[in-house]
Amino acid sequence: MPIFGRETQVVDCRHGMGQCRGGGLAQEGTLSEAARPDVIAVAMGPGRRHITKPVCELTYGMRQAGIQVSVLVLSGGTGQPESGLISGSFGIEPEETDQIARHKLAVIHVGNVAQHIIKKIRKILENVEIPAIVVSQALVDFEDLAEAGIKTRYVKPKDEDILTKGTVMEIVTGVTRGEACSRDKLNELVKDVKNTLKSIE
Repeated sequence: MPIFGRETQVVDCRHGMGQCRGGGLAQEGTLSEAARPDVIAVAMGPGRRHITKPVCELTYGMRQAGIQVSVLVLSGGTGQPESGLISGSFGIEPEETDQIARHKLAVIHVGNVAQHIIKKIRKILENVEIPAIVVSQALVDFEDLAEAGIKTRYVKPKDEDILTKGTVMEIVTGVTRGEACSRDKLNELVKDVKNTLKSIE
């Protein structure tokens, strides 16, 4: 039971044993569930190109700010999305969709290839009606997402082009995979999370 400042947070450390590389907090196909379903941080499965280190730091930063955060590491999130494929590519299981949907807000950490980021965000939000904050290394913007049929807070695709139930509320870029996350980026994320939670409540 970790204590952050004066607030104690109860975290159910793992839904199941991880099968892949990454260590304790960052194993493939696992869920660490907070006591209150406010925010869920969604990470790609770890591998050579997807290093989940920033997710642990982002989660710790949010918890220090008093935000209740669950962590889901996807079981099929290590490659470029391709329809109908899970192993060796990107996919999201129905159980994982349900786990995300139980929360008020999703913080989705993706990588450094803009085209892959957009496809993964769209795939995750296709079946989950939830507000989301995207955290990436690559520079992507609301226009990029809307052009791909993703609903966003600031730019809306044409009605006939909308492909997602969920909506991207904010984007935090410049969070490098495998490296320490700067205090500025942690502060930016915490501010966006708090403002978004306030707006949806």
